[in-house]
Amino acid sequence: MRTRWLPCHWTPIYNLGSEICTPVGGPMSVAALLFKEIRFRWLSFLLGLFAVAAAVTLFVALLSLERASEDETRRLMRDLGFNLVIVPKDTNMEDFWASDYADKEMPEEYVERVANAKNVSAEHYVAMLRKRVAWRGKQVLLTGVLPELGALGKKKKSPMGFQIPPGSAYVGYELWRSLGISDGDTVEVLGKRLKVVHCMFESGSKDDISLYAHLHDVQAMLGKPGRINTIQALGCMCYGERLPVLRQQLNEALPEAKVSEMSAIAEARLETRHMVAQYGGLILLIVLIVGTLWVAVLSFLNVREREQEIGILRALGIRSGQIASLFLWRAVLTGLVGAVVGFAAGTMLCLQLGPGLFKITHAKIAPLYPLLGWSVLVAPLVAAAASFLPTMAAVTQDPAVTLVRE
Repeated sequence: MRTRWLPCHWTPIYNLGSEICTPVGGPMSVAALLFKEIRFRWLSFLLGLFAVAAAVTLFVALLSLERASEDETRRLMRDLGFNLVIVPKDTNMEDFWASDYADKEMPEEYVERVANAKNVSAEHYVAMLRKRVAWRGKQVLLTGVLPELGALGKKKKSPMGFQIPPGSAYVGYELWRSLGISDGDTVEVLGKRLKVVHCMFESGSKDDISLYAHLHDVQAMLGKPGRINTIQALGCMCYGERLPVLRQQLNEALPEAKVSEMSAIAEARLETRHMVAQYGGLILLIVLIVGTLWVAVLSFLNVREREQEIGILRALGIRSGQIASLFLWRAVLTGLVGAVVGFAAGTMLCLQLGPGLFKITHAKIAPLYPLLGWSVLVAPLVAAAASFLPTMAAVTQDPAVTLVRE
């Protein structure tokens, strides 16, 4: 086959930006053409790169901040307190809610049984023995607590409740304020001496008239060794009929007890977490759509500007597929470089903004490297998809019609 040569001139066919003395169908690779194309039309390439990088930056920053927000919300919502109470099965719940403790008791080992159960949707189990007693002329809710037990098979988490060592006491706000008690004082309760390690802040609840101590100390005071009357826990934050499911699970794990949910606390946690997830997903969707449209518009403008060049190349015998591959590989390279730049920028943005937004969990904010893999995978595909239709529309036109129009 005889090779056809173009005369040397300065018209940038192939967008090489230099004179072309290359045979049609010659050895110049798509890669070489691609880099020459980028060098000649660098402004268009940078605009596309900026579009992809901006979209990936927002995507990475928002996902990273959303993860931090979930951790922060979980900690804040957790501080609302336990939302499940497990009591002996024959407890009268009217009396329980009136007095804030169960008049029936159960063995202390029940807390280990329910914590070690495989199919109970709860965690942070705390065994308690609570009773109203007279102390220094006041009615006090004397409460003994054990350190928390985590659910079997789940990662150990920081405790929600009080971690009171033996021989120590936490004193409610109204008690220490009216009785003049301070941290470090020693008080005698029902014949047992306890060191006050914490005077509690005002809560506007029954904690203000409570005196907390280690469970075994309170059992000794009340003469009830090995007995408890309540287990508090944190239940699953999920939609649907939670309580019937929990009751069925508990009945299988601990048939001698029953569970009740403090629904106001549960709903507050659930609605907050749902709102964070909903708005975060909406923002990410908007970012994806805007970024895709931006790349599509730039690709359309780039291809439209090149109609004459494309017509000439096709008239000279260059196949449509070769021309299309040049534009699509350009989009892929734009997406690849934009993904790396965007991940770096998004991570830096998150690390800068995170500590100011999330006061509790800011120390846990770190680069999410799996997002780099997803960005490198998805951004080139989205960029190529956004460029596909404009490219196909251009290379499928009749070159004769294009050249006549031009």
